[in-house]
Amino acid sequence: MALVSRIIDDKKFMWDGIEYESEEKAKDAEKDYLEKEFEVRLVKEEGKILLFTRRVVTEIVIEGQP
Repeated sequence: MALVSRIIDDKKFMWDGIEYESEEKAKDAEKDYLEKEFEVRLVKEEGKILLFTRRVVTEIVIEGQP
C-alpha cells in the first residue's frame, strides 16, 4: 500500500486511494482531477499506478448563525 501523502516538488500531495491497473485509466482520472482544478502527480510504484493530488484552498465558507 502506498503512503497516504507525499511531498513532491516541495508540496504535499494526497493519494486518491486507488491503485490503477493501467496508465490509461490513471490518465482518465487525472483528466477529471485537472478539470476540477487539482494539481496531479502520477507515480508508478511496485507495478501499480497511483495518483497524488492537491488543491490550494482559495475560499473559506462559514455557514451558520451570525
